[in-house]
Amino acid sequence: MMATGMSGDSDDSAPPAALRNRPIRSFVLRQGRQTVAQKRAFELYWDAHGLDYTAAPRDFDAVFGRRAPRVLEIGFGNGEQLRFAAQREPGRDFIGVEVHGPGVGRLLNGAGEAGLANLRVYQHDAVEVLQHEIAPASLDEVRIYFPDPWHKKRHNKRRLVQPGFVGLLCERLRPGGLLHLATDWENYAEHMWDVLDAEPRLHNRAGARGFVPRPEWRRQTHFETRGLKLGHGVWDLLYDRT
Repeated sequence: MMATGMSGDSDDSAPPAALRNRPIRSFVLRQGRQTVAQKRAFELYWDAHGLDYTAAPRDFDAVFGRRAPRVLEIGFGNGEQLRFAAQREPGRDFIGVEVHGPGVGRLLNGAGEAGLANLRVYQHDAVEVLQHEIAPASLDEVRIYFPDPWHKKRHNKRRLVQPGFVGLLCERLRPGGLLHLATDWENYAEHMWDVLDAEPRLHNRAGARGFVPRPEWRRQTHFETRGLKLGHGVWDLLYDRT
């Protein structure tokens, strides 16, 4: 902790510049316990499917050994959707970003066992990956499914979908690219509309403050199925990069 004593006219309680300028994180690391299989996944499959963050632009054509439409999924959780997508769409290359080790390990196991040559994974902060490793206008699609809603009002500033972040996504998406978001919190859907509809480089396919039925390329999760049976809503938002 920092000292808070006062001396003369100086304000010793003020945080140093590094803390004042520290970016607000949209996630909290709750790593949980990795299983033996998940730990082994890093040993067996990281070289084939993992991407080490280097803070330098990356040549993804060289990574995948081809030039193909490129999809980024941010916060892939346990990786079920990302594995489903890579298997379903072999003509596209998929990049997943997730900070939580157990989910990364589970996806590595799935990707390795399925031999998915079109799937790569970062275990790192998505904002930094976007800023430093992904070139402008190089993504065909960005998918963000069920990000943490930070439902308490005082925590809303931690939500991933904020004007600055959306602006960064627009820079990395090619014109004609797609941004697909999904949430099961109505308040977060409202927040997403506020932010996304205000971005002039994005066009909502369903019209202002509109949403669409779950597209076939997004797999319905067990958690989502349970929520729908209880009457909970789910909002899929599709925005084209103009």
